[in-house]
Amino acid sequence: MSDGSSFRLTSLAHGGGCGCKLAPSVLQELLAGQAAIPSSAHLPSAHLPFAHLLVGTETGDDAAVWDLDDKTCVIATTDFFMPVVDDPDHFGRIAATNAISDIYAMGGTPIMALAILGMPLEKIDIATVRAILQGGAAICAEAGIPVAGGHSIDSVEPIYGLAVIGIAPKAQIRRNADAKPGDALILTKALGVGVYSAALKKEALAPDAYDELIASTTLLNRVGTTLAQDDAVHGITDVTGFGLLGHALEMARGSGVTLRLDAGRLPLFRHAETLIRQGFVTGASTRNWASYGAAIDLPAGFPDWRRQLLTDPQTSGGLLVSCVEAEADRLVTEIAAAGYNAARRIGRVEPGAPWVRVETMA
Repeated sequence: MSDGSSFRLTSLAHGGGCGCKLAPSVLQELLAGQAAIPSSAHLPSAHLPFAHLLVGTETGDDAAVWDLDDKTCVIATTDFFMPVVDDPDHFGRIAATNAISDIYAMGGTPIMALAILGMPLEKIDIATVRAILQGGAAICAEAGIPVAGGHSIDSVEPIYGLAVIGIAPKAQIRRNADAKPGDALILTKALGVGVYSAALKKEALAPDAYDELIASTTLLNRVGTTLAQDDAVHGITDVTGFGLLGHALEMARGSGVTLRLDAGRLPLFRHAETLIRQGFVTGASTRNWASYGAAIDLPAGFPDWRRQLLTDPQTSGGLLVSCVEAEADRLVTEIAAAGYNAARRIGRVEPGAPWVRVETMA
């Protein structure tokens, strides 16, 4: 599970992966004094200072989208974090997969990336840093894009990620704010990344579980581009540091709907329930619930371990897809055939207040 070095990469960071993200409540407080940049999806272009901004900051979507000519859009995102695993090649691969995911979540095709690197070089040797960069470059090659440049600094903790540029036809852009009442909800990857990473940090993760973790977190979400070409698909977002509940709540608020999730249908990593019952919970999971728990409706007697899985930060997680209900089974079959074996229908969209209701309906 590591490269045999005399140190563990995860020991050099106070957090790891998307669990490093600021809590939603803290982020909201930091941005409270700044005016949101509205997009043309929400206001007529005549009233906008940036009329070609199709997706801005108002819905907390996965990436910014700029309409070039009413036909083609440019999609831009950036994502970086501290090590979630000890193997430097795997760290680079996970970070790159996670960053590119934002382009796929908008329905786009990535075209190039820029590396973001911060390393405490007095603690990490050059070979280890090179392995991180090579891991990221390997995933970029798999996505069919170059690492065309980047920026590096000497930092206290190891940091790696990418800024990624993509493109898409305007009609193919899929936002987190486009879910419609009556839609079904699909999740394309299993939950439990934060739980596994917490166990890994305490050297309590079995080899088969580690393999499961790497297989999921290095699986590119390229199916998002295909889904966006299907008229039955209305909204897409990727599930990362805020957990399933946090990103579902962003979709509910952006779309002005209620999302109803069936806890019994959620795909989980094989050992997720056992490990979380043993206490392997990330601090980010707790912060997530404290940030948005008031907007979540849980059934009476809902077990803590299940709630913690719903707020578990998903480094390089799957896509949450809102689609026409009658087409959901077909789409799940197609997603699974594309290599996402954990894909499941997990709920539905209803008219109502912008919140998330969790039930056990299966």
